[in-house]
Amino acid sequence: MIGFRIFALSAAILAVGAVTASAQPVISAKAGTIAKVEGKVYLGDQVVEESLTKFPDIKENGVVRTEDGRAEVLLTPGVILHLGEKSSFRLITNRLIDTRLELLTGSAVVDAEEIAKDTNVTVVCKDGTIVVAKAGHYRFDAEPARIKVFAGVANVQIGGQHIEVASGKMLGLTGDTASLEKFDRNDTDSLDNWARRRGEIMALANVSAAKSLYNSYASVGPGGMWGWNPYFGLYTYIPGSGRFCDSLWGYCYWSPNTVNRMYYQPPPAIFNGGGGGYSPSYSTMAPTSGGYSGAMASSSAGVSSAPAAAASSSSAASSSGASSAGHGSGGGGGRGH
Repeated sequence: MIGFRIFALSAAILAVGAVTASAQPVISAKAGTIAKVEGKVYLGDQVVEESLTKFPDIKENGVVRTEDGRAEVLLTPGVILHLGEKSSFRLITNRLIDTRLELLTGSAVVDAEEIAKDTNVTVVCKDGTIVVAKAGHYRFDAEPARIKVFAGVANVQIGGQHIEVASGKMLGLTGDTASLEKFDRNDTDSLDNWARRRGEIMALANVSAAKSLYNSYASVGPGGMWGWNPYFGLYTYIPGSGRFCDSLWGYCYWSPNTVNRMYYQPPPAIFNGGGGGYSPSYSTMAPTSGGYSGAMASSSAGVSSAPAAAASSSSAASSSGASSAGHGSGGGGGRGH
């Protein structure tokens, strides 16, 4: 069985039980890990190289900036920041219970699949201080300074005012007065589309990651966790219980117990020449709005390689999801806790 590397748990570090030796657990109680880069990206004065083994942690007051490149940063479990080209941000605090950052230049998208209880994610942009209050999609721009809420709710403090920005609304973040405006949620750019593609690929990777944890008797705390999926070559989010579906695009993240109940079916008996055998059966995942789909494949199908390019190519992710999402499932023989 292929184990999945454990990266971040909830605000209090939670125990991970009975993970296989190949899982190589990596526990962190800090937000701000650079999980993926494309093009030229800097952490301070150092170039961040694309890697499947090294993921730099951003220290408090550390600055990440891009030239002709983009970066994906893991914040609290279930919350991801996608930094656009020619952009920069400073990580003010990296505590999971109170993560704060400041957008200095350019643009960033914050995708929140789940916000765990008693955790806060705050973004400072020009004159505004924004608390991401609910799961959703939030676009921040430094020039002109504004926030667009594609889905979710943001609480903004600006010029002595407290303003709630709901889905489909945008708010300027300069000056002493601010007013809400509507915007067209179909008016997107390359950064919005990249964030969406990355979310869909992460959701595909979640299925096999959650199933592997179920089979290895691993415990996931109520605040969820990040897990490394070697078939997709990326980190994915794994909830502690139930499932969380993206409120804008509809793709879902499953907990280990939930994914097992949903996709596992009792194996039918197959008789060949008097000999009996079992072939585990899994339901096929429904395609997302972007056309991606994945299936839980039985372990008897063998392990097919999933290239690292799956993390940056939607078409490669689709084929990888269909061929390797269920590897290491062990026929669904595990039990969750």
